[in-house]
Amino acid sequence: MPSALFCAGLGLRPAGGKIEVFQALQRLHMTIFSQSVSPCGKFLAAGNNYGQIAIFSLSAALSSEAKEESKKPVVTFQAHDGPVYCMVSTDRHLLSAGDGEVKAWLWAEILKKGCKELWRRQPPYRTSLEVPEINALLLVPKENSLILAGGDCQLHTMDLETGTFTRALRGHTDYIHCLALRERSPEVLSGGEDGTVRLWDLRSAQEVQTIEVYKHEECSRPHNGRWIGCLATDSDWMVCGGGPALTLWHLRSSTPTTVFPMRAPQKHVTFYQDLILSAGQGRCVNQWQLSGELKAQVPGSSPGLLSLSLNQQPAAPECKVLTAAGNSCRVDVFTNLGYRAFSLSF
Repeated sequence: MPSALFCAGLGLRPAGGKIEVFQALQRLHMTIFSQSVSPCGKFLAAGNNYGQIAIFSLSAALSSEAKEESKKPVVTFQAHDGPVYCMVSTDRHLLSAGDGEVKAWLWAEILKKGCKELWRRQPPYRTSLEVPEINALLLVPKENSLILAGGDCQLHTMDLETGTFTRALRGHTDYIHCLALRERSPEVLSGGEDGTVRLWDLRSAQEVQTIEVYKHEECSRPHNGRWIGCLATDSDWMVCGGGPALTLWHLRSSTPTTVFPMRAPQKHVTFYQDLILSAGQGRCVNQWQLSGELKAQVPGSSPGLLSLSLNQQPAAPECKVLTAAGNSCRVDVFTNLGYRAFSLSF
């Protein structure tokens, strides 16, 4: 009989009395790659390295009558054969992506514990043998489209109404890790293993700007590599990080304006009000002033963080929280930015 650890690695479930050992080992070796808030704002989906998606009730966990059971998933289902690298939510659907394909699930059915996929799509890869991971999903609401990017170095645009792939944007020479939308203009930013951030005009389907971050001396950290692991944008401003230092850029002039004094590579970054929030190697969620001053470091329960999620759904103001997840089976919940209130757990 294979060992429990071996079974966990293959996604198999051992029989008999070993099930508890198997589940404990799964949790011990779990990584949560992705998060997405439901359209109603009351639920949080979290995707892990075993291909599972867990749905947590934020409203139940935040209730004054919450118990330990309230911090467990209301439903967990097998979504992919491999890791769930990224997820986004539309007004009706949860979209999840892993190795080579994206799947859609109806939120209404998930919450009834009917976890049957609605559809699945695979981008037109160059060869039938190629199954690259999809590292990033980005909704473009004005186009009713979805952009996928990852291991094949391309950005694929899918029409959400027809389910067809309409174009592929080529320019990166290595894996793409992250995407961000400039909402005031139909432009998308992508960051990759090749060390570049590229700006794409969705109207012309052309690359209009390239920033080679690692070539700027103030940003370069050769010992960490050149990869760009996270980026976010706010009008004419962009913040990105990874191997190079976390840096705030003015996009029109392609100029780095603030280099944040953080030695550890960052894996997720977002603008929030007049702050920048970042996370990566280490337990802390970092809060930065735009000037580069570190306002606060708030420790969480995971040794490393891979995703941050801000629940700002207007339909559920009582569930307005920041959640952070990464190298553990826990999702930390911050009811304000100053401290971790509690953790959800697979």
